[in-house]
Amino acid sequence: MQTPIVTVDDEARPTGRIQRANSLAGDVYEAIFQQLMSLRIAPGSRITVDNLVRELDVSHTPIREALGRLEGEGLVIKTHLIGYRAAPQITRRRFDELYELRLLLEPAAAAKAVASLDDTRLAVLREAAGVMTRREGRDERLRYSNFARQDAIFHDKIMEFAQNELIRETLNHQHTHFHIFRLMYHSRVTEEALDEHEAILSAFAAGDGTAARKAMKAHIENSRDRLLPAFE
Repeated sequence: MQTPIVTVDDEARPTGRIQRANSLAGDVYEAIFQQLMSLRIAPGSRITVDNLVRELDVSHTPIREALGRLEGEGLVIKTHLIGYRAAPQITRRRFDELYELRLLLEPAAAAKAVASLDDTRLAVLREAAGVMTRREGRDERLRYSNFARQDAIFHDKIMEFAQNELIRETLNHQHTHFHIFRLMYHSRVTEEALDEHEAILSAFAAGDGTAARKAMKAHIENSRDRLLPAFE
């Protein structure tokens, strides 16, 4: 497997220091999450707490809290007496298995979700899909990491509205979206996915379960095809 592709201009490299706010631990988490998703912290590399303390200009406590949260999300691994490191990239076999699972579960769930949608739930899905803020901000790395989270929320909300908690929990446990977005840092990943989100939203707004199933299937297949070059 080659080094992940990085083709977005690094026009807004983080300056490092965290601005003090009411939720310092949350800000620190977001800063480290952004570095992991944009591959500034490379998969499998060691994460040194003292280095992050200096870079972000915070104490050890919020750093450790953030790393513990990221460990729970499968993005960081802690080893006794050694410390923290970024989780390695998923293997090609794991990648294939994840997409096979998604294709089995998510198109059917999208079709099922249509029956439970009302104006309030449609509004929730529109906000989660990220299409209304798709070109806001010039920081490409921040936009990329934000979309990785939005994509996870969008798909999770569809699972919630499909009303099958077992399927929802199964997919959440895989942390699929965080792992696949770390395969390739590229603006195409977000822009094409946002177009596909719009197609899914259109099917939901029309109350068309068949169209929702087809749009979700196409979205997952296209996502798979976009990321396959990471394994070449």
